[in-house]
Amino acid sequence: MEPQKKAPFLLGCGIFRRGLLLNYISTDTVPYFKDCAAVIDGIGFTLVELQVVPQKGAVHITVVIASKDPTKDIGVSDCSKVHHAVQPVLISLLKVDEDNVYMEVCSPGLERNIKNAAEFAFFVGREIRVWDKTVSDWVPGKIKSSDTNQVTLLKEDGSEVSVSYENIAKAKFIHL
Repeated sequence: MEPQKKAPFLLGCGIFRRGLLLNYISTDTVPYFKDCAAVIDGIGFTLVELQVVPQKGAVHITVVIASKDPTKDIGVSDCSKVHHAVQPVLISLLKVDEDNVYMEVCSPGLERNIKNAAEFAFFVGREIRVWDKTVSDWVPGKIKSSDTNQVTLLKEDGSEVSVSYENIAKAKFIHL
């Protein structure tokens, strides 16, 4: 079944994805990402997504983290550890009062849709499937590598397939 075209949605901080094209948007362009990624990396996790959204005098922050080991899941204690490490950094960077910050830290989830092609690098070793527009079908595999143009998957039979981001309509985790 081919994915349906959806309206634009927020990606990162004010970056939009349109239509059925998976864009590569460097995390360097997302405000505060580098600062937060360094802190999160220092405590053993990977920052996948950061959203900082001002709302009626307050700031809503969403942080999505992943384990550096693709076989390990993220738990509540992991989210709490990241929350306590990152919140003071963001409060300082944003120059806001702690009482005006709502911060949520979560895992990518079991069946995450990849929103930005830059995310493939965070999930090397993870089982995914991509909707390849050139074959009009899902292509499953384990992420072997990725760059700014394509992702390379290791298929179950040991072969490799590289898919250009311009040919990916959708990508998501395979939940076993």
